[in-house]
Amino acid sequence: MKHNNIKELSIQVNLNGLSFCILNRSSNTIESLNYVPFETRLNPFDALNRLKTELSTKTVFSGEFRDVMILHQNELSSLVPKAFFDENNKADYLKFNAKILKTDYLTHDDLVSNDSCNVYVPYVNFNNYIFETFGEFVFKHSSTLLIDTLLQRTRASDEAEVIVNVNRNFIEVVVIENQKLQLFNTFEYATKEDFIYYILFVYEQLQLDVESTKIKVLGIIDRGDDLYTILYTYIRHVEILHLQFNYKFADAINTEHLHHHYLILNSF
Repeated sequence: MKHNNIKELSIQVNLNGLSFCILNRSSNTIESLNYVPFETRLNPFDALNRLKTELSTKTVFSGEFRDVMILHQNELSSLVPKAFFDENNKADYLKFNAKILKTDYLTHDDLVSNDSCNVYVPYVNFNNYIFETFGEFVFKHSSTLLIDTLLQRTRASDEAEVIVNVNRNFIEVVVIENQKLQLFNTFEYATKEDFIYYILFVYEQLQLDVESTKIKVLGIIDRGDDLYTILYTYIRHVEILHLQFNYKFADAINTEHLHHHYLILNSF
């Protein structure tokens, strides 16, 4: 690998789609940024075949990468305060809020920002294939990255803030107040009515005021679409999360909707 051409690859794995991002560390430039949605939610076997197709047919993946990161994005995760975390009880932390099998491999990430552990089920078949293809790599759960980055960016504010990461078929809701995590949860939705119901439920449970507590959105949502419009119908202050990246972006990348790629752009 040439010293002036050091590249890093991040892949975000979701059963609804895949995201890819390549950072040229030498020039501090995002050279490639791509989201590949699936028409329907796939099983892990079929999703892996789609990943294999992408990696084998796109020339951008044929080069050498110094570092490779895999983000596992699914609903199979649970936060545990570090003081109560026991390596031998990972299944117990998950089984009450996620459907897990005895054969599932469980692991955890450390969240330094709020002194907790994120217990989750990674897609092992993806990990095995990435190791065979690229060698050593790093993986973590996408919610670990989401929570860490959001806590870091809100350290200057004590006001309650609701942040919603919108994915196809499920949302991740983060509530931060007094610079501390108050809530993280995922909710599956099929309609815009489901979508707003769960968000208003969070407001009600945490006694947040829809007239004054801001909600910031990221992920697959844009001003004027159905989800944004119904949010604005019930909550006074709605905005797309303001993003600041220190990278340059290749000319071919559309930078108007970078909030769609918040997680993977923060993975480097």
